[in-house]
Parts: sequence; structure tokens; C-alpha cells
Amino acid sequence: MARRLPKSKKDQRFSLEEAPRSLIPMGMATLLPNASQRVRHLEQTLFEGFSKWGYREIIPPTFEYFDILSSGLPAEILEKCYKFADWTTGRVLVLRPDVTAQIARIVAMGMAGREVPLRLAYRTTVFRYEPEHAGREREIFQLGVELIGADDASTDAEVLILLVESLKSLGLSAFKLSIGHVRFYQALLARSGMSEKGRKQAELAAAHKDLLKLERILRWEGVTTKQANAILEAPGRYGREEVLQWGRSVAGRDQALAKPIARLTQVYQLLEAAGAKDYLLLDLGEFRGFDYYDGLVFDVFSEKVGCELGGGGRYNHLVGKFGQDCPSTGFGLDVDRLFSALDAQGVSAPPLPGRVLIVNSVRAYGEAFKVSQSLRSQGFSVLQETWPTVSRKLLPQVRMRVRQLSINHAMIVGLPELSKKGQALVVDVKARQGTQSGLPVSFQDLPFVLGR
Repeated sequence: MARRLPKSKKDQRFSLEEAPRSLIPMGMATLLPNASQRVRHLEQTLFEGFSKWGYREIIPPTFEYFDILSSGLPAEILEKCYKFADWTTGRVLVLRPDVTAQIARIVAMGMAGREVPLRLAYRTTVFRYEPEHAGREREIFQLGVELIGADDASTDAEVLILLVESLKSLGLSAFKLSIGHVRFYQALLARSGMSEKGRKQAELAAAHKDLLKLERILRWEGVTTKQANAILEAPGRYGREEVLQWGRSVAGRDQALAKPIARLTQVYQLLEAAGAKDYLLLDLGEFRGFDYYDGLVFDVFSEKVGCELGGGGRYNHLVGKFGQDCPSTGFGLDVDRLFSALDAQGVSAPPLPGRVLIVNSVRAYGEAFKVSQSLRSQGFSVLQETWPTVSRKLLPQVRMRVRQLSINHAMIVGLPELSKKGQALVVDVKARQGTQSGLPVSFQDLPFVLGR
């Protein structure tokens, strides 16, 4: 998607004066024209879909007061914030590190009284400090939606189905949604009698499928063999209906375990009814990694991309960090990773709009401008250039200019013998260099000829 300048390799033996200096901050993106066009096409495609489902765009601010936003940010995000002082107030500002927390703050402090549920969509960047050797970007392009003010299986299903349909609209087909419920695994850990610190460590180990580490934690916490078996087995339980059956057998009459399984079952049935079953993978060890998720959670993966393309879930108590609790769910997608998945699957970039070069003399400027505007109104991208004089002898120079500009079509407007007939000379851009090949075409027929 993006052309990024190479990272400078810092040698610790260098003095500050000798060390190479990067031309842009590490992990920041430079989007050249073709990449930018792909990004805008992707955004337009997704937002057309979001709009059809009733989601309206919201644009959050780039800066937030750290003391306000921090109450809704997980600890791992707080550590990666870019912070600086507000010269006016002296308060600490933070460069946007997370969109979901921002939208929760916006809803709690200004939108909570409106008719719910709110359906919001966003496209923005988040900024997080990552060590240079981590291989991650510090400026992350994201798109997503948030559904705020409703808590039932149908709203969970709506967000998941919208995610499936959004990815399909981009031409992506080889992807899976890994769906779980954080309350199920948390209830398993709580039932074991583990300490709060031990439960948190176990959650992280389960999220990374690190069963050896998880087993060590359970032994250290003194968890019984019977309870440990279920805790160790859950992260490996992924599939479809059989996962729900196993979850129900483990839950028994324990409502703390039975309720999450019942919710997963309801959502799964709705997704199956919507024809999305082939994209689903139930995973009882699924965690999103952020503390504010407290219900159904999910990640989306694609073949040949070694990390998730995005994900989301339910965060019923996050809005309450800034005001009154309000049930919410949503998802976010990483644009860079989306392009990696599209490229890996062989989904080609959208074709560029037909680009046309019009060369005219000063005297024929007005005539050429009318032709340019007519073509633009019909979807062509037109570059109009005024040369001192025009004649058929300039055809080789026009073709050379076409190659310089990567243009699809070119024409000369203002040739005396053609202007009287309302015609332009369409240049054969593929003709052998030095030839005078050109085709007189009436202004009215230009769109049909250029569209061939």
C-alpha cells in the first residue's frame, strides 16, 4: 500500500554527529499517488457498504487530553502513547492511540442522550510508539464501525456479518473470523481459585496459545488437575458446532460459563442463517488483548498473512469510563494488512480512470477547455497543456509526453484544418516513434473513441 523510506540502521559505535539521520520519523507512512488511489478506492468501497447498513461517519480529534482519555485506555496502550504538553493550558495531550476509546469518550460526553443504537463509522490513523526492531508501524491506518446502545445476539451478529460483507466487497475470499467470548475463559479461571495476577497472566498465555507457559502458571497457582485440564484444553478448542458442545459440557449448571456459551450459540445460529458459516471459526481461547473487551470478541485472519487483519468485540463498560455505561460493540481493520491480504490473494488494483492529454495552442485554449470539461464530466481524467504552436509535426513530441506522464490517450485541439469541422486529432500513442499517425475525430465522438 505505502512506499516507506528504508529504516536507518543505527550503529551504537557512532557518535550523534556520525549517526545516519532518517528523512522521516520511523514507522510513518509516505503514500505515493498510485498507493493513495488504492487507499481511497478501498475506503470508498467499505464506506459505501457501511452507509447501506446505516452507519454514519464520525471524525474524532487528532489530540486528546491524556488525563481524560487514559481512563479508557488499556495499560499496554498507555505505555505506547505519544504525549506532549499543551502550550495553552499546560495539560498533557496525547496523539490519538486508539479510536474505540475516543468514540466511547465522544458518546459519553455528547451523544449518549441521542436515539440509540448509534451506528458510527470511522477512517483515521492511530499513533503508537513501537521499538524500531519490533517490525511494526507507528502510524496505523484504520477503518471500522461501532454499534452503541444495544446488547443482544442480533447486534453482535450484525457487526460480524457487516465485517464479512465488507471484506467480500473488496474481493477478499480467503479469510476466517475467529470468534470467542472472553467471559467463558475468565469464568474458567475464576472457578479455579487463581489469584487476580495469575488469571491475568493465564489470559495472556491463552491468547498467545502458549500452553507450556499456561501450564507453568497453573502449577504455580496450585490449580487442581481437573480444573487445569479444562483451562489447558479451551485454547485448543476451535472449530464449529463441536466447540459449542464441548463448552456446554464444561459449563454444566455454572451460569458464569453457560451464559457466554449460550450467547455464542445464538450468534453462531444467526450467522449461519445469514450464509456466513463458511467464514467462521469458534475459538474458546480467543482474546482481543485489550482490557476493555468484556463479551463476544473476534479477530479476522487471511491466508498468507501472518497476523490478524483486524478484529473487535463487545465493550459494554468502556463508555462508562467517561460517564454512564452503554453497551457497545464494533470492529476495526488495519488498512496496510488489508492490502497485504489482497495482494497475497492476487486481487489486482482497481484500474486507473482513463487519462487523456489535450495539447492546444494559445488561440485554441477556449475550444480545448470545452473539450476537456466535456470529457471530465464523463469520467475521464484530463490534463490540458498549452503549447506555443500545434501541428501534425508535433505528434512525436506528443507521444514522448504521453510516456512521461503515463497517459492512456492524447489529442491535439486547434489544428486549423480540423477546428472548422469541430474535430480533434487523436494521437496513436502506440505508433512507432517518428511517425505522424493520427485520427481526426469529432468532439462529440471523442468519449466513444477514447473508451475503446
